[in-house]
Amino acid sequence: MKNEIYGPYTSAWAELKEKAILLETTSISSMFEDSSERSEQFSQEAVGIFLDFSRQHFSREIFLTLLSLADQTHVKAGIQRMFSGEHINNTEDRAAMHIALRQPADSPLFVNHKNIMPEVEIEREKIKLLVDKLQTGQLNGYTGKPITDVINVGVGGSYLGPLMTTDALTEYRSSKLNLHFVSDAGGIELSDVLGQVEADTTLFIICSKSFKTPETLLNAEFSRDWLYQEGGHLAVKTQFIAISSNRKAMDEFGVAIDKQLLLWDWVGGRYSIWSGMGLALALTIGWDNFEEFLAGAHEMDKHFLEAPIETNMPILLALIGIWNCNFLGIGNHAVLPYYHRLRFLPAYFQQLEMESNGKSIRRNGDPVQCGTCPIIWGELGSNAQHSFYQLLHQGTERVSADFFLPVFTESKLKEQHDFLASNCLAQSWALAEGSSDSKDCSPYQHCVGNRPSSLVLFERLDPATLGKLIALYEHKVYVQGLIWDVNSFDQWGVQLGKDLVSSVEKKILNDGEVRPALKAAIAKFRNWID
Repeated sequence: MKNEIYGPYTSAWAELKEKAILLETTSISSMFEDSSERSEQFSQEAVGIFLDFSRQHFSREIFLTLLSLADQTHVKAGIQRMFSGEHINNTEDRAAMHIALRQPADSPLFVNHKNIMPEVEIEREKIKLLVDKLQTGQLNGYTGKPITDVINVGVGGSYLGPLMTTDALTEYRSSKLNLHFVSDAGGIELSDVLGQVEADTTLFIICSKSFKTPETLLNAEFSRDWLYQEGGHLAVKTQFIAISSNRKAMDEFGVAIDKQLLLWDWVGGRYSIWSGMGLALALTIGWDNFEEFLAGAHEMDKHFLEAPIETNMPILLALIGIWNCNFLGIGNHAVLPYYHRLRFLPAYFQQLEMESNGKSIRRNGDPVQCGTCPIIWGELGSNAQHSFYQLLHQGTERVSADFFLPVFTESKLKEQHDFLASNCLAQSWALAEGSSDSKDCSPYQHCVGNRPSSLVLFERLDPATLGKLIALYEHKVYVQGLIWDVNSFDQWGVQLGKDLVSSVEKKILNDGEVRPALKAAIAKFRNWID
């Protein structure tokens, strides 16, 4: 049975398909020539973030039809369902309430008719207490020496979130802690890190919502054994903190009760940096800055909830992405930050978008009838210019892009930042404009242009702004999931790999029967082991 709020079943979707065909002979540069107001029409500012999408490949008429698509798929009602605590994660029968983690404690939010803010505030106070204890010398190693190193053990969102944010906010460090991040289960990464630290001055943070994730448990157990050999039970009780929804597992692992931070089933890993999963960030930048980080995200939440469709920045980003993916056939999207502190942003958004919307099944269990999430990839802009920008300008694969640029830098080398900004702005226009068709231009030098991009501009990268940027893209992902009618909050494709690991591991190490597709590889593996 057709679902009237499913994007491909709307009249706006049909109109957009027709308009995309008519657009094929129109260039982005000619649209600027035809309208002196294009830059003003296709830009939006909210909560200190400026979004310039004038270099997207669409007309004013197409833009208005995209707004109709959001209206016809009841996007605003979907936003209300999130904030009201409905079980929008329908395949797991859960709410998706990461917004509560940055909500002021005196502003209630409800899940299953219960105000969840009091328990959120309890966990915030635990984080604050741990930060205060570490900074005042009350949280030391088992020998009484101050903590000098923190090792964050996680995978996925519980690794990328702390890694990206602590690096991004390096200038806001309020402690001299050395931060280390471990996710790979192969042993090399953990061995390298343990070789750099002393047992009695190293704090471990174990991040695992279920406390069952194999990669994280493998690294956590090895770390515990390593520390136990040096300082016994006291060392483990003193120097291990865990964040999980599984209290029993944390107890069994040996984590002291005052060093356990709780998660809820309504928080997904890739949406969890606002919770205890952000402890490494809070320990690094201090509680006041961490609160600013939360407050920035909450500002974007309010904008998302209250702003009308035509000025709602997450909705606009979502519609731009849908236009490029579903109507222009652009299946690749590049994340291009022009600021060194955002070097891990492409990887963070890669997980956020592809794990959320990399789906081919609708909420009702039917196959989707349109493309969903494009492939997300990227790199620091200055590095990317000397690696894959060749493909962006002249390759056969058309790629859309988001550029990120702060106006001010914390670096003293202002001239270099100005040079970087010039590159960012020039490249975004060059992708749209292409090269001239002058007689002096050889075929090898010709760039066709019409590569659509948006620019996300902000004053400076401070804790509040970083919170706004992350929340902006979280909400963009949700809106796209609403229009594509996929559940942006489950990850059954990830679970499949987890389920197969243990059986394959056993077959590598013994002579058990193996799947035909793995027969040759496992035979060679066993042969080399023997």
